Amino acid sequence: MINEQLINPKSIVVIGGSNNINKPGGKILKNILDGGFKGEVYVMNIKEAEVQGIKSYNTVEALPPVDLAVIAITAQQTPEVVEVLTQQKGTKAFIIISAGFSEEGFKGRILENEIIEKINKVNGALIGPNCTGILNEHHQSIFTEPIPKLNPKGIDFISGSGATACFILESGIPKGLSFSSVYTVGNSAQIGVEEILEYMDKNFDEDKSSKVKLIYIETIANPQKLFKHASSLISKGCRIAAIKAGSSEEGSRAASSHTGALANSDLAVDALFRKAGIVRCYGREELMNVAAVFMHPPLTGKNIAIITHAGGPAVMLTDALSHGGLAVPHIHGDIADELLTHLYFGSSASNPIDFLATGTAEQLGTIIDFVDKRMPEIDGMVVIFGTPGLVRIFDVYELLNKKILAASKPIFTVLPSIYTAQEEIAQYLEKGGINFPDEVNLGRALSRVYHAPFPASESPEIPDVDVGRIRSIIDFAQNGYLKPNEIQALLDAVDIPRAGEAVVDNAEQAIVKANKLGYPLVMKVVGPIHKSDVGGVVLNVKDEKQMVSEFERMMKIDNTTAILMQPMLSGKELFVGVKYEDHFGHLILCGMGGIFIEVLKDISSALVPIELNEAYRMIQELKSYKIIQGVRGQEGINEDIFADIIYRLSALVYYAPEIMEMDLNPLLGSMQKIVAVDARIRIEK
Repeated sequence: MINEQLINPKSIVVIGGSNNINKPGGKILKNILDGGFKGEVYVMNIKEAEVQGIKSYNTVEALPPVDLAVIAITAQQTPEVVEVLTQQKGTKAFIIISAGFSEEGFKGRILENEIIEKINKVNGALIGPNCTGILNEHHQSIFTEPIPKLNPKGIDFISGSGATACFILESGIPKGLSFSSVYTVGNSAQIGVEEILEYMDKNFDEDKSSKVKLIYIETIANPQKLFKHASSLISKGCRIAAIKAGSSEEGSRAASSHTGALANSDLAVDALFRKAGIVRCYGREELMNVAAVFMHPPLTGKNIAIITHAGGPAVMLTDALSHGGLAVPHIHGDIADELLTHLYFGSSASNPIDFLATGTAEQLGTIIDFVDKRMPEIDGMVVIFGTPGLVRIFDVYELLNKKILAASKPIFTVLPSIYTAQEEIAQYLEKGGINFPDEVNLGRALSRVYHAPFPASESPEIPDVDVGRIRSIIDFAQNGYLKPNEIQALLDAVDIPRAGEAVVDNAEQAIVKANKLGYPLVMKVVGPIHKSDVGGVVLNVKDEKQMVSEFERMMKIDNTTAILMQPMLSGKELFVGVKYEDHFGHLILCGMGGIFIEVLKDISSALVPIELNEAYRMIQELKSYKIIQGVRGQEGINEDIFADIIYRLSALVYYAPEIMEMDLNPLLGSMQKIVAVDARIRIEK
């Protein structure tokens, strides 16, 4: 796994190094040399005596001992080279940029496994194969461009795709972003995104390590490891954003429950990222905008002052912030009146603070000082300043550089004139400034970062439930759908309120149980999976005569073994379900029932175990949350009881991981109570 020879080698050999810098082996050698690597650099090229001014060894056996080997030869030649390096040259770190391994199929996988075995024998580290390399402050062993500005407090970037890493860097560098390290993991044969994150966590230094991490990942091989180390890093003061690309075919497979149909691996990724505190992004620009926000001090509140000399961008930014749940509060009173005395006639101090196209650098500085020192209700500010090209604005951007360093509140700059003020922006960035060319993208990124959840606890609190009773039911149950009495017992074991009910298979018994439950009744067939589709659900059964008639009809439905009877209850329909997602674990979904889940797919999700505060967050994220609160004179639903049901359902599957799918659908809710009317549980041991 990751070792010192990979991160900070004393010597590097490029196997397949070339004089042709348009080839990977040539370009990677050039980048190492141009990067000022302080150790020994060797080259192996079977045809050349000298490569880029460095002596070339014609065989791997002729090489001196070396810490890190960067390999750019064919896949077929690689195992033999690795064997010599590990056994004879003491090499314990490898970056294999060559393709032709597991990504090509079975034969390539055999070669890859052979290499892994050889490297593992010496406790070595392997990045790749099929990657573009890595770079950090010690060495630039990467064959692609661009090479970003390196800074120990810049961004740590881990990518599952080398080409995508290039394009993401292309997006970030013009914004002024600097990087501490870049890792492209390729096939992740030994070291993947999760392992690099683990290394960063275990070796985190409060004073020296970067506190911003970015991830591009296509396959999450170990969700638990990703959660553990991402949440740990965030708890130490880091901020992490990630793109998870690609959707799993598993998400479209047939499912026999509402939860199974709604749940998919992408929902699980969402839930994992939220639980870890990772900001999820969906494109390169979005990732870089979030990263740029990360490079500023965090907002301590949601109130933003917009300082501008152009009205349109300020209006668009106000809309973006408002839609994202941030605020642009009205500024008025004595402080606004005093500020206006420093500005040209026609300016506005009401927020946005518009100091006109003729506004000066001195006026901008005055506004920033007012907002920073005399407006405690403001938590951060955005400065929008461009130019139509009539005058040079070096003085404005010079002032911005100074004010950003001196201000106690974060200042985000929108400098849109990337062509007409190209020189001024270049100087601004050179001095450490960060630019958001588009104000709406900034507004969205600010909102996304501000609302990012804090990581869940690694040792969450789980409610007291009857674990013995849960296990006695699960241990003796058969695979498949549980019987109604088993479901009832499980719900009772975790104190989830349910409707009174009885399961009957003859008319005489039905009469006795119906009288005990009381009319009106709901009757449902036991056996068929989709009850409504076969006429297996009857509502509002008002008397014994109707009950007996429906009982006799329903017992004739194919696969029916009994009839479930319950009192007819009232309330708004709610839904809670569980789905086991491979690798991720149990995913709990909740929402309003009926049209909200069937048509609108208004659901919220979280990974088990769920703490009570997470349960509240799930409910409050629903688009239909206002209905739960109560809207337009209609009574709402008891949010505390709803959250407690989710919390207790999480405990049930925590202690009964054999549950593969579960629906509580519907639950009927009011302000007084919430009751599970119907439940289905499928287990798989």
